[in-house]
Amino acid sequence: MEALSNSRIEAAYRERTRRSAELAKEARELFPSGITHDSRKLDPYTIYVDRAEGPRKWDVDGNEYIDYFGGHGALMLGHHHPDIDRVIVDALGRGTHFGSSHEGEVRWAQAVKELVQSAERVRFTSSGTEATHLALRVARAATGRRKVLRFRTHFHGWHDHMTQGYVSHFDGTATPGVLDEVAGSVVLVDPGDEAAMRETLAGDPDIAAAILEPTGASFGLIPLRPSFLAALREATEEAGTLLIFDEVVTGFRVSPGGAQGEFGISPDLGTFAKILAGGLPGGALAGRKDLLDCLDFEVTSADGREKINHQGTYNANPVSSAAGTEMLRIVGSTDACARANDFGERLRASLNEVLVDEGVPWAAYGTFSGFHVFLNPEGRSIRPDRFDPFAIDYRELKANPPGLADRLRLAMLSNGVDVTGWPGGTISAVHGERELKETADAFRESLRMLKAEDAI
Repeated sequence: MEALSNSRIEAAYRERTRRSAELAKEARELFPSGITHDSRKLDPYTIYVDRAEGPRKWDVDGNEYIDYFGGHGALMLGHHHPDIDRVIVDALGRGTHFGSSHEGEVRWAQAVKELVQSAERVRFTSSGTEATHLALRVARAATGRRKVLRFRTHFHGWHDHMTQGYVSHFDGTATPGVLDEVAGSVVLVDPGDEAAMRETLAGDPDIAAAILEPTGASFGLIPLRPSFLAALREATEEAGTLLIFDEVVTGFRVSPGGAQGEFGISPDLGTFAKILAGGLPGGALAGRKDLLDCLDFEVTSADGREKINHQGTYNANPVSSAAGTEMLRIVGSTDACARANDFGERLRASLNEVLVDEGVPWAAYGTFSGFHVFLNPEGRSIRPDRFDPFAIDYRELKANPPGLADRLRLAMLSNGVDVTGWPGGTISAVHGERELKETADAFRESLRMLKAEDAI
């Protein structure tokens, strides 16, 4: 992995991450592209983290970073929260896997029901992908219909029904390894297009469910107006189609009750993960009792129906149950969501101030505890502090000038801040004033580094 350019940004990054470079070289002999998650792709290589605490983490070279990856959005309370650690250690002392039911899973499900307005019944899984997969199976079984309505750019995991229309294959054709027949059961509509959504639902009686990220793709990278959610709720009810809110990201983050609690719109089914399990593996499907009855031995037997089989070695394992229950207790009884949301608002404003000062026609935008940086691939004339993402086509919001996002990330890492690749990030309740100032300072210096290379 020798340097492929004369970039001073890349040279500075390589100089401070020599041990990460060594590990990346080893990883390339073990993993495809040397990574274990697509979003960790970074040219020339990603950092390797050794430890983390609160809103910060340290790599194997000893460099300190303000963390906006946040466990891919799972760490609402930051890294190494003492109350979460305490219940994990206690659970470990009793056993990691009983192969039996246990009290912890009952308490975990009760915590979900207390916060989520639509959760009449809960079924735990081991991940968000599993939760959305199960949601579709339940929807088809309950309705007798075959198809699912999705919105382009929305992410719902990596199982076969969710691959096209996220970053590619926006025409609905199958991605590599997916059967044409499976891809053909998915109907794609542009995000936020109410007319197309209504026409599609009214015109196709074989749509079992509509699923979406309720704040828009990638936690608002391509935002949705709350009015669209209300319209979708109305249209699905009229069509006899089930509504699924994918709250894997928004659940217990937008508010303690998730997006549905914030907007007062109840879906038929909701999928959860990330914050749900307190930073450990875990997911859930929650929703109407009559729908989750498709998983119930007694109900399906009495009705003369075949039950949906559902296994999962690590479903509701005792350690994840303990961490998740404590996480939801804290989120539900404190102002954690409000603190993170407030920081998000102030961070976006601070980044835009830097952009105005530096004369860079980009924009920081978003809602709640997330932020996104629009890199202006079409060279629009914009004011960062007056940017309206709803005025930009979703394809342009999702696009970036070639290589620029990676170059920005390398500069930010060299200045002690780890942002995600879109670029942007998620915020925890423990990001504070120090992180706010240091992030703005790092952003300013990163912009100047990019200017020095004529990258912007």
